[in-house]
Amino acid sequence: MKKKLVYIVSLLLAGLFFCVTNVQAARTDMVDVSNHNGYMTVSNFQDMLNNYGVKSVITKISEGTYYHDYTAANNIYTAQQAGLYINGYHFARYTTVSGAIAEANYAATLAKQDGLPIGSVLVTDVEAEQQNGISRATNNANNKAFMDQVAKYGYRSDVYTMSSWLGNKMDVNSGGWIASYPYNVSDKTWYSNNHSWQWGSTYQFAGSYGNFDVSQNYDNFYTADQPAKVDLRQTISNVVSVKGNQYKAFTTYDTDGNANEGTDVVSATDWVSNSIAVIKMKPYFVIGRNILLPQSTTTFKNKVVINYLSDYGVLAFNSKGQSIKDSNKIFKGGTEWATNNTLVDVPNIGWCYKVATDQFVPVRYMQGSGFSGE
Repeated sequence: MKKKLVYIVSLLLAGLFFCVTNVQAARTDMVDVSNHNGYMTVSNFQDMLNNYGVKSVITKISEGTYYHDYTAANNIYTAQQAGLYINGYHFARYTTVSGAIAEANYAATLAKQDGLPIGSVLVTDVEAEQQNGISRATNNANNKAFMDQVAKYGYRSDVYTMSSWLGNKMDVNSGGWIASYPYNVSDKTWYSNNHSWQWGSTYQFAGSYGNFDVSQNYDNFYTADQPAKVDLRQTISNVVSVKGNQYKAFTTYDTDGNANEGTDVVSATDWVSNSIAVIKMKPYFVIGRNILLPQSTTTFKNKVVINYLSDYGVLAFNSKGQSIKDSNKIFKGGTEWATNNTLVDVPNIGWCYKVATDQFVPVRYMQGSGFSGE
């Protein structure tokens, strides 16, 4: 709980007096995140928990029936590892009951695929131009259809909307997550009859990227009915093995690509790599201080092993740096993919392994990259 001091200075005839008043700021109980904030790490979320009082996270899952937020699976996992409650939201585009059901099926299917725990909340975010042009009764019916449908997947649900739409474009008869941004949030408890009040959209946390929407909760709706945190990292590994069964020495290199002396490694030995260096477009495992092992001399020659959770996957990208829809259903943790010994620098993504004609997996998701799930 944060406080800020407001200093009221009064200049009186008798002299100068300082009056100090404590003013209660709105709480940051809940934060919503999306691809605009990048891949959130465990340390990002732990900082929010320990230093800002954040208890719950809501990550964007989807939009309409055409967009899957590529950061959702990562954010769900890292928020849980940090000890926070995790929920999801879907940006609605529906205008009919059948459309709402279709979007609910899309959102809930992706939420399950991304690892959103059963019992958590899958919110419908209703504020788009599509809903602005239809009647209050129609919006109410569509929202109910969405919420009823996601319940079939084991998720609770809620409606998010802005205050100007409440009682005008739609009703929120019970619960509700309402957005309204006052100039000064001090000593205010707006929409206290609802589950949550989103009071800001430009909040910043030290060490985290971008602006964040923050909310004050009035009950435990967004911090309930989830299983205890579990560690799912069984397929995350940074061990690399030198190839060969018969004794043979392999040269290591420094960061300039020059051969080292006295640091050869022998066949059939295992090494922990803390990162992957790129020298002349080729990948090297960093197994010591200025000791680099070419990937071509390991059992990973011409192969990518996805270094992620077994029940999850990572997104591949095309040569333009665009994410490939649903590719994380294919590139799951522990799976192996043929590649070549030359990396490709994909725009906005960085160095990647080529795994298909126009599909590239970032090097950070290769076993031995030093990736730890955060």
